[in-house]
Amino acid sequence: MAKPSKTSSQQKKGLHPRNPHRARYDFPALVKSTPALSAFVKKNPFGELSVDFSDPDAVKTLNKALLSHFYQISFWDIPKGYLCPPIPGRADYLHYLADLLAETHHGKIPKGKQIKGLDIGMGANCVYPMVGHRAYGWQFVGADIDPVSVKGAKLLVEANSSLKGGIQCRLQSNPDNIFTGMINAKERFDFTLCNPPFHTSMEEATRGSERKVRNLAANARKKGADTRPSHAMSHASAKGVSQGKGKPVLNFGGQNAELWCPGGEAAFIKRMIEQSADFKTQCLWFTTMVSKKENLPAIKQALKAVKAKDIRVIEMAQGQKVTRVVAWTFLSTEAQAEWCSGWSE
Repeated sequence: MAKPSKTSSQQKKGLHPRNPHRARYDFPALVKSTPALSAFVKKNPFGELSVDFSDPDAVKTLNKALLSHFYQISFWDIPKGYLCPPIPGRADYLHYLADLLAETHHGKIPKGKQIKGLDIGMGANCVYPMVGHRAYGWQFVGADIDPVSVKGAKLLVEANSSLKGGIQCRLQSNPDNIFTGMINAKERFDFTLCNPPFHTSMEEATRGSERKVRNLAANARKKGADTRPSHAMSHASAKGVSQGKGKPVLNFGGQNAELWCPGGEAAFIKRMIEQSADFKTQCLWFTTMVSKKENLPAIKQALKAVKAKDIRVIEMAQGQKVTRVVAWTFLSTEAQAEWCSGWSE
């Protein structure tokens, strides 16, 4: 079992060992699960089956196939223009969370409804709760400030019998709050997770997308598309195609709250850290994705300011892209062990 380090010095190569998406996509098997995918599957310049990852419809249909084939999600869709996340990277976060929970559980990953997670910003796609519930049987609460996202996520949960009783979807009515209103007075969570808004403004998000589109187009001219998820899907959150008046159409979509917030990733995570201190005895591990490595020093300083007992930086690699999960707890080693003592193996 891969064990999270207490520093960010060791870079992990490739997707997590338990991630079922480590291998190249088996398109014949995926098409069998989701016949609609066949319309998007073509041979690349190397003669290998692939899809056009700059096509939003192709990416969404591939996601449907992955969720059906690997997680028995029979129905999945998102409202037009909403975030369509890469499944392999989302699954990676959950597998590293499982390793983190196992550390205080005699090295064994706790499974089943005894484990409860809170997804901050689940989006209409509801991918983290769905994959986490199907992979480990965990219970989830998904929180979002967007009513359309909450409605869409609820529809997905209700439409899939494999998710019955495993996921609650809650609307955060105050966008300034992160945990308040989502963690009830007597409620406990074994972990929280979050993929925070990355950019500081919509303009910044647009510029970044345009730049990445140009770079990816140049790379595509030099070599054929790679069908490995660690390559193609790591870029799914960056690709787009130009349409209309030069505006990028992102293949992964995204509403304002999903893509940016004032101060960007750094400000959002700082607010999350400060507010987590109000729930220090109600959660074992608070966690969040951190895309920008340069934000780590300020994040660690904020965690020290709220007197977090233990801080972890878990690096994840997807092809050339390296991201990281920052995890923190307010519980002592003894309190962590007591928390986990009731878990069955």
